[in-house]
Amino acid sequence: MTAICRFIGAIACCAMAVPVAAQELAPPEGATPSSALEQVVQLPPDGPPPTPQHTGIKATFKGLFEDVKNLPSMQNLFWLGAGAAGALAVHPADDHVNEELSDASWSHRVFAPGAALGQSYTLLGASIAVYAVGRVKGEGKVSHTGMDMLRSLAVSEMMVQTLKYTVRRERPDGSGSNGFPSGHSADTFAVATALERHFGWRYAVPAYALASYVAASRLHDNVHFTSDVVFGAALGIIAGRTVTRHGRDQFPIAVVSVPGGAAVLYTRQER
Repeated sequence: MTAICRFIGAIACCAMAVPVAAQELAPPEGATPSSALEQVVQLPPDGPPPTPQHTGIKATFKGLFEDVKNLPSMQNLFWLGAGAAGALAVHPADDHVNEELSDASWSHRVFAPGAALGQSYTLLGASIAVYAVGRVKGEGKVSHTGMDMLRSLAVSEMMVQTLKYTVRRERPDGSGSNGFPSGHSADTFAVATALERHFGWRYAVPAYALASYVAASRLHDNVHFTSDVVFGAALGIIAGRTVTRHGRDQFPIAVVSVPGGAAVLYTRQER
């Protein structure tokens, strides 16, 4: 159970890495920021992205090209670091979590649907359905949500497939050398993040819960290690936030020196 708890904690850290408290932190008393260490990372606040005037197929592909161009960013470096740290934290449990989940008497009944729910065709179908409903009914917000879900999946798959065939990590069941990172985990977290950005945490909690369930099912099926799904979750969050972040107000995160080390300072304005 200890190994399973590590996995759940790492997944939660990936989804909650940006605090939700609206406050401005000041450096510790007596601390003097160092310009040599100070570095600003731009991250957007919560809240729905502005609905574009057009959400047609042409606008969708144009937006996708913009997403790819905007992938290299300090924001995504922040999330990449969080995902890497989480994957490293659970890596010692890689050989144990799958065994614990597979041996549990209840696990097969619970995790059996996970593989189908996290398949690309399932998520793609759901995204297309949302997009189509919005277009048919003339609901810009709905079609924009579907458009961002589709773009998030595309960006996620681009990153996942590139890493899979670059890293060539063997799957735990020996079925192939494309285990890292988990595509199911990345894609479900990408869609969940797009939904969270449009509708906030009230509606996103079920989406993140489903994404975590799908990630855990990959361990039960013994096709991914824990570190595969944790890093996959981070990639999905990067994809979803990249697609939905443009044209929004931003707030800074600064790393400054303090006596004996460094501190991370951030500011978030209440909306």
